[in-house]
Amino acid sequence: MKKRNKFKHSVYLLAALAMLLYALPKLSFQNGSGWVLGFGIIWCAFAFLVIASHLHFIIGVDEEKQKRLEAVRKVKLEQWQGQWNEETRVSQRL
Repeated sequence: MKKRNKFKHSVYLLAALAMLLYALPKLSFQNGSGWVLGFGIIWCAFAFLVIASHLHFIIGVDEEKQKRLEAVRKVKLEQWQGQWNEETRVSQRL
């Protein structure tokens, strides 16, 4: 499942890069300040954010963090199960 998910992000990354490469020559950055310049800068900024987010996922920066969180979840689950078992033992004694 993880490979498919990374494949999906790779496809989206390529689509965002293609859109950016297609749009850059058509956007006007030469008119000084104005709505056209502002739109071009904001559009490029959003495109770069999309590209960066997909790269972040593909590279797997969060994998180590997810492993640590999973270890914490397992410990908490074991503690919860231990407490639940103690409660059932106490209630059975009464």
